[in-house]
Amino acid sequence: MASSKSSLVLLVMCLILLTSVFLEAESKAFFVFGDSMVDSGNNNYMATLIRADKPPYGIDYPGQLVTGRFTNGYNIPDLISQAIGEEPTLPYMSPNLTGEKLLVGANFASGGVGILDETLFFFGNQIKITMQMQNFEEYQQRLKDIIGHEETERLVNKALTLVTLGANDLANNYYFPYSPTPWMFSLPDFVDYLISQYSKVLKRLYHLGLRRVMVTGTGPLGCAPAELALRSQDGKCSPELQTASTLFNTQLQALLESLNCEIGSDVFIGALTRQTNLDFIFNPKKYGFVTSKIACCGQGPYNGQGQCTNTSNLCSNRDLHVFWDAFHLSERACSIVVQQMVSGSTDYMSPMNISTIMVLDADDVL
Repeated sequence: MASSKSSLVLLVMCLILLTSVFLEAESKAFFVFGDSMVDSGNNNYMATLIRADKPPYGIDYPGQLVTGRFTNGYNIPDLISQAIGEEPTLPYMSPNLTGEKLLVGANFASGGVGILDETLFFFGNQIKITMQMQNFEEYQQRLKDIIGHEETERLVNKALTLVTLGANDLANNYYFPYSPTPWMFSLPDFVDYLISQYSKVLKRLYHLGLRRVMVTGTGPLGCAPAELALRSQDGKCSPELQTASTLFNTQLQALLESLNCEIGSDVFIGALTRQTNLDFIFNPKKYGFVTSKIACCGQGPYNGQGQCTNTSNLCSNRDLHVFWDAFHLSERACSIVVQQMVSGSTDYMSPMNISTIMVLDADDVL
């Protein structure tokens, strides 16, 4: 427990130090696209089964507010905003995203989406990635009405962007029980198809003016409590999903390098695409966790079945669990991911981490 607390204190000190450095630079807007890993509440405003709008979600968020974040407190976008010295971006669907709040950026992500529009369509409404990009175009027009065309273009060009897609396409499409997709594609062919469609998304974001785009890998999909409950006999990660993650992440990193070469600039940054198996999954005690297998909130084997609700099993100390629910990381695990994104080596961030981006962009108009 002492090790857990000391490592958390060290992390906070590092983030405070980095924040003090970043605050000396010009403010940087932050945009977020993707799925539930980075959704900060957009799904609250839609009729969908994929939502995090009831306790115990948010149990460790300030004021124990249930915000629509799929974790117990802050999520990855919140922690990135803190690290770069900015206030958290609001969900694009929030009625509070008006006026000067637009200058901070916006979170367009929606739980349940994939690279493909058909992924998880049967769970109700989500803001598909194609619609997220349309919303971003609408956002830019709203911003132009406030600060004009040139300043809007400058804000967007200098912004930091996070994109998180692909996990649902694999875990909740290709490997979803009774899915017809495996009958249509072999795994390599399906990954090829995903990457080809992802390329279109990323090129569109570049066309819309974004010039620093962090694109995350899927992480170790086969190790999520939901997959352990569904597929594991002995607590080991699902080899099928681990193979799929590795194949996808390898091709994703190659795509990002190809796009950068084509553009002639380091626009796209691979975030955790090379380090597919997050360190704390396979060595949780080193990072102060008790378990990386059993979710804090849930039911069934590994607390990996069904949704996290107020009738679920709930751990007393969320800092000791890598996973908050069947699929999503705890706030503390998210903070370690962000630490790797901010200051990690090229094993974690390629070709550069957030600290380097902030330094390079401080005196450079992209």
